[in-house]
Amino acid sequence: MNKAKIGIFGGSGFYSLFDKKTEVNEKTEYGYASAPVTISKIEGQSVAFLPRHGLHHQFPPHKIPYKANITAFKELGVERILGPNAAGSLQPDVKPGDFVICDQMVDRTWGRDDTFFHGPDVAHISFAEPYCPEMRKVAVEACQKLNIPYHPKGTVVVINGPRFSTRAESKWFSGHGWEVINMTQYPEAALAREREMCYLNIALITDYDAGLEGMPEVKAVTAVEVARIFKENNERVKKLIAEIIKNLPEERKCPCGEAMKHAKL
Repeated sequence: MNKAKIGIFGGSGFYSLFDKKTEVNEKTEYGYASAPVTISKIEGQSVAFLPRHGLHHQFPPHKIPYKANITAFKELGVERILGPNAAGSLQPDVKPGDFVICDQMVDRTWGRDDTFFHGPDVAHISFAEPYCPEMRKVAVEACQKLNIPYHPKGTVVVINGPRFSTRAESKWFSGHGWEVINMTQYPEAALAREREMCYLNIALITDYDAGLEGMPEVKAVTAVEVARIFKENNERVKKLIAEIIKNLPEERKCPCGEAMKHAKL
């Protein structure tokens, strides 16, 4: 059976990664993943790729089969997940085209199946640090080496979607000092933690959400604009992914791999 220790979820506008690949389309206990998983080599490492919205963007954020996606990776042996995603900016200094290596998250979603533990088997994972510190360090160093405009940390607020924010909502989020807005980071990262997999957020800023207060020339986001900006930056995303994979330590020394050790009463 094909195996891979590294998995990549493709975001909006990022639906394929490999030219030569092996395709896996096994059904998990949570149903099928968003698309067949493809496996190939990057920097000598076996890597699995899965577009989280499906090959034709047929899954809106609140309907993505997150548990099936995570399980598909887990069954292939994935230990580390890179989660590039299209995201909006909530602050003037975080500009379209910038990358943000987020270190924190605020969940504003609702109704999503966000745990593998619905009882009688119950677990309470620690999620104080939602993103793998080891992978974040490697990602920041990769951005520096490639001279990519980036922010070494930031808080992403995850909204339910599929609609974008009102101006009032966007002002509320930015007033908290949060930098990034997205629709898919939760429960994806939390489910990965429950399966003791490392998870890295790579937010590519495509827009200024509902615009910037006092700057009427900055227009509110549209889906067409998101897709255009992400497509324009696909090659930079791929180069960053390759650089990160090249520099990941062979063995994990982060706490992610033992997330369940103290999660049960």
